[in-house]
Amino acid sequence: MADIVDIAVGAGSFNTLVAAVQAAGLVDTLKSPGPFTVFAPNDEAFAQLPPGTIQTLLQNIPQLARILTFHVVSGKLMQADLAKVDSVISVEGSPIPINCTDGFEVKNATVLAPDIEADNGVIHVINRVILMG
Repeated sequence: MADIVDIAVGAGSFNTLVAAVQAAGLVDTLKSPGPFTVFAPNDEAFAQLPPGTIQTLLQNIPQLARILTFHVVSGKLMQADLAKVDSVISVEGSPIPINCTDGFEVKNATVLAPDIEADNGVIHVINRVILMG
């Protein structure tokens, strides 16, 4: 098995996320033992952001890091674990609402592929970038 970063790189559908993680200096963190739960927006999710958003974030690394760490939770939480809670606290420090009543949703995003296991945690692929607030 591979770690969270290697799985994201190998999947080929997280190029924007991987570039953002690299730009924010979070690669070493996400390669560490963790474990982590990552709500990973795919490239299509990043493409839904307003034009220029990604370029702006790449020029504001602290803000980029805050948004990325809002997508990460300490611990390995599978969909079955998340179905038992209303929210989880992100590494960034803010709560992330969870809804497994009808499907599997994280804040305003739908989980497209849950429970992708990695050596150091789990990835849940989401269809949009979740923002704080």
